Amino acid sequence: QVQLVESGGGLVQAGGSLRLSCAASGRTFSDYHMSWFRQAPGKEREFVAAIRSSGRSTLYADSVKGRFTISRDNAKNTVYLEMDSLHAEDTAVFYCAAVWYGNGWPPVRYNYWGRGTQVTVSS
Repeated sequence: QVQLVESGGGLVQAGGSLRLSCAASGRTFSDYHMSWFRQAPGKEREFVAAIRSSGRSTLYADSVKGRFTISRDNAKNTVYLEMDSLHAEDTAVFYCAAVWYGNGWPPVRYNYWGRGTQVTVSS
């Protein structure tokens, strides 16, 4: 089992920045591709960004490309999401997810999910 705990959410003004963290435990972190998803009120959960287990490849949703940066520190078992130039439309609960690297890249299905952290952007 992999346990994932997100942190770093909060209230920020439009145009501001936040950095989310997701701490993993339970298995070898570097064996897992990691992703961030978000779910806004009344909407389905959507993909935000993914990073390969090695950290050498990343993917982004078009809506966040150029504003968000995903990174990881395998020594700290943590994946990050740096969010800049935030818009009111970025308001959502952000979740991190993990999938074993053997399932291929880019990841399609995820084995483990965190409980989420709320990000609220005021306009």
